[in-house]
Amino acid sequence: MDNLDKRMMQTPDLNKERLEKLKNFFPDIFTVEGKLNPDELKKIIDPELVKEAERFEFKWFGKSEAKRTAFTPSKATLIYDEARSVNPDDADGNMIIEGENLELLKVLLSAYRERIKCIYIDPPYNVDGDFVYNDNWDESKEDYWEHIGVTENGVQIDTNSEASGRFHSNWMNMMYPRLLLARQLLKEDGVIFISIDDNEIHNLRKICDEIFGESNFEGHIHWRRRHNQPNDKTKMIGLVAEHIISYSKNKEAYKQSGVGKVDITGKFSNPNNDPRGDWASKPWKVGSDQSGSRYKIINPNNNAVYDEEWMGDEQTYQQLLADNRIVFPRNGEGLPRKKYYKYEREEEGQCATNWWSHQEFGHNQGANDEMTALFDGIKNIFSNPKPKELIRGLIQIANVKENNIVLDFFAGSGTTAHAIMELNKEDGGNRKFILIQLPEKIDKKSEAYKADYKKISDITIERNKRVIEKIEKEEKEKNPDLFTDGQKPFKTGFKVYKLAKSNFPRVDFAPDPTKSEKENLALLDKYIQEKEAMYLALIDEKNIFDEALLKNGFMLNYKLEQINGFTKNKVFHAKDDFKECLICMEMNIAKETLKELEKYKDKIFICLERSLDTTTKWNLKHLLGDKLIAF
Repeated sequence: MDNLDKRMMQTPDLNKERLEKLKNFFPDIFTVEGKLNPDELKKIIDPELVKEAERFEFKWFGKSEAKRTAFTPSKATLIYDEARSVNPDDADGNMIIEGENLELLKVLLSAYRERIKCIYIDPPYNVDGDFVYNDNWDESKEDYWEHIGVTENGVQIDTNSEASGRFHSNWMNMMYPRLLLARQLLKEDGVIFISIDDNEIHNLRKICDEIFGESNFEGHIHWRRRHNQPNDKTKMIGLVAEHIISYSKNKEAYKQSGVGKVDITGKFSNPNNDPRGDWASKPWKVGSDQSGSRYKIINPNNNAVYDEEWMGDEQTYQQLLADNRIVFPRNGEGLPRKKYYKYEREEEGQCATNWWSHQEFGHNQGANDEMTALFDGIKNIFSNPKPKELIRGLIQIANVKENNIVLDFFAGSGTTAHAIMELNKEDGGNRKFILIQLPEKIDKKSEAYKADYKKISDITIERNKRVIEKIEKEEKEKNPDLFTDGQKPFKTGFKVYKLAKSNFPRVDFAPDPTKSEKENLALLDKYIQEKEAMYLALIDEKNIFDEALLKNGFMLNYKLEQINGFTKNKVFHAKDDFKECLICMEMNIAKETLKELEKYKDKIFICLERSLDTTTKWNLKHLLGDKLIAF
């Protein structure tokens, strides 16, 4: 049914892909009918498994169904929202997408698989009635598109109270399929960070160990989210910290590509006007639990003799002394210390630890204050946003650089985009972001609703619109001469997309299970002829191109340019960061176009199946071979 799936504009069927790979490697474990024989598979892994009744595994109610949900293909697409986009010509791949994130991860899979360098998510913590997403969108009793569209009634969500007998299972069934897809999207040297509190940290670790592999666990960051000290007499331990767990997709690949560093800490100064700039110092004497080289050092200031164990041998000490890298504190009377310079620390960077203090990485109150300032003094516009300093640190240690993409599919207030844009402005980088946020209804009693924000995604978009305006205002005040003739020294923006039903009515076609693939393809062709031609003529051309290219593996920062020399059809050249093609979305491909395509036979050509008559299709197939993609 591969040809039928492609014609129906589905995203990759990961279950089918995995079975095909297994069949290629081990054809003997499949029956003559092509079905997998589970017992034969068990024998390959471990013959004892065939008889084994008990073994260690992490199971919960609904896990198998959650896994099937992850690998079920999607027929949805993205629709460009020009009105809410900001500086779209400068977006260069930056996107904020409104919609249900499981379906959207599937939609992005064709184009962004193994292209995401870093994922950060701050999912619901499953406490105090936190909602759990309803993933059963394709049921017959309800209209899928009513759920995910921007509708008057918002988006249907389920609550998950502790009275539920499956309180933890419901939350894990929400997280499991999303993390399975997240791994598919990560580059081989990519990393994922997940914020969580005490309530589900133990279950989250087990899920991630299973999906990413226990050997790829990178660390458990404890971030102090509060700047003040709680004093709750009803609690034995006051909660001031949250957890951030991190996994690489492939630990060795991540190490080889470079482990990222955080901003340097410590106080640097230059009290002796050292020409090499600001410096700090550390003891030359070893610590109490360390061993070093023992020899005598004479203090040149007071001739005091120190007989201790030191960090380096005597020859090294003399070289450092001659290079003005040894200082004696306390007005020259203290034990020797080795100088290290700020520029050296900046070059080598600083390794992150598993304790992130609020001073360096921000706190909830500071993030709330920043949101208040961004939204013209409106307080509590969003509950407990993450501080941009925290996300900045995660981006740094993930070693996100150049054109790397960061994905956040629980975007909330949009801190991830804020942090990336400011970091790009600071160092001239071109990091890109993709944010996904459910259009969840905002409480009518909230300050945000009173300020005319009806959905969380409205805040996500508006926050980052204001961030761009703030950056541009600051740059203009600092360098007014650089803002001439519409030019800006720092260009950034983002495009807004919405999850929507496919532009191609064929997705509603239901294959007849009693008929062969050939028969179903004939029925599909008839369905397309009757329903699709007139409909496509009414759709925004950009959305047609977006869907066709996205589902054929092109990222949405593709460039599209009409090619001169085609006399009967409009043929375009499409190119993203990884691939290129020619594409024509007209209803009929002329014979002249076939002739004109001969000079482009090294290029992929994408067109509609219905635009080709039998002769044209045969000739194009003969000319282009596998480079012809007709759907």
